[in-house]
Amino acid sequence: MDETVEPPRPWVINVGKRLRPWVDKRIEKSSDVPNDPVLDPAAFDFTRLLEDNWEAIRAEAMAVGANPDRVPALDEISPDHQGIAPAGKWRSFFLWGYGYPVTENLARCPKTAEIVSRIPGLNSAFFSILKPGTHIPDHRGVTKGLLTCHLGLQVPKTGDCRMRVHEEIVRWEEGKTLVFDDTYRHEVWNDSDETRFILLVQVKRPAHFPGNMIGGAFLWAVKRTPFVQEARANIASWDAGLKNLEDARNAG
Repeated sequence: MDETVEPPRPWVINVGKRLRPWVDKRIEKSSDVPNDPVLDPAAFDFTRLLEDNWEAIRAEAMAVGANPDRVPALDEISPDHQGIAPAGKWRSFFLWGYGYPVTENLARCPKTAEIVSRIPGLNSAFFSILKPGTHIPDHRGVTKGLLTCHLGLQVPKTGDCRMRVHEEIVRWEEGKTLVFDDTYRHEVWNDSDETRFILLVQVKRPAHFPGNMIGGAFLWAVKRTPFVQEARANIASWDAGLKNLEDARNAG
């Protein structure tokens, strides 16, 4: 009987995984903010910007999510998420991904695009849509050089929608931000009958020399990995298909 053999991971991925503990340790020692799993949003000026404009951001997210099946599933976009993203249940509308703008999507959400463009050190920004009954299993992020912020846009009113970061359980609030270090193990549950919408933003961790230089070099390398480039190509392909559908509908 034939056995399916997975292709070997590119050498740059294996090298990056071996270097990551060393890189993270240097960034941790140079960090200008605490190295706690969950951080105080008030320590970051951009969180006030997001909270002050959350209703405008939510309006665009709701327009995007009116037909969630037209928003790509993360497991279809990012090959690096296929092990943790339940098929079709975690959908992500990317505005920015690893420093690369997604032009078509930015045009669809001009207010959100303008707001996130004002965030210093922006790396990624996307609407994260989690369908009812979804569990994202325990996992960790790529590098301590990034911090993750969630802005609550639509939070289920029933059931229990929550996230564990290390040993702490947090819950989203509409119009409020959460900031955490995703290199700590974390997992997410939407134990409700409603869909959860957030804006997920990743920014460079404030750090001084040498951690800022080491973290920047590591991120530069990550941006050029086959996984990131394949995700970019998948997003572009999805957007082209969606544009064709919209053009056909408008022509009709």
